[in-house]
Amino acid sequence: MRGAPEPRVVRRCSNTNTLMERLKRLQFWGSNADDDDLLLQALSGEKTATADLARDWHVANGDYDDGGYVAADVVEVYDLRRQLLCHIRITEVYETTFGDIPEKLWRAEVCTSAEDFRRGDRVSWSAETLTDDTRIIGCHFEWVESER
Repeated sequence: MRGAPEPRVVRRCSNTNTLMERLKRLQFWGSNADDDDLLLQALSGEKTATADLARDWHVANGDYDDGGYVAADVVEVYDLRRQLLCHIRITEVYETTFGDIPEKLWRAEVCTSAEDFRRGDRVSWSAETLTDDTRIIGCHFEWVESER
């Protein structure tokens, strides 16, 4: 990565309890601990967006999923076995609602329609009560470089 220094985060490592400055990290969570289908879609260039509940957007999910991504962030992408696979650049972040999924988001999430997007996320977020008013964050990205 060339040019200006990339935005970094300072996080406490849960294994060693030490502070570390590093690039933000992301994992694409599948249906189980071995499901890297979403990651493979992103690596192939099919998937160019992700979404999360707005209330969880700034919440880290372990050492490999920082949350709080903003446009221009360069982010390390890890598989579910914690192997660094590539870097992505966040190109756009915006809030919408579950009942008003923009076409650019459902297409970038490799869905056939807004209803297909909602159907898939009802499974992913099955512990949630999702209504048309549920706020979500759409996050678009582009592939920067591979680590393999």
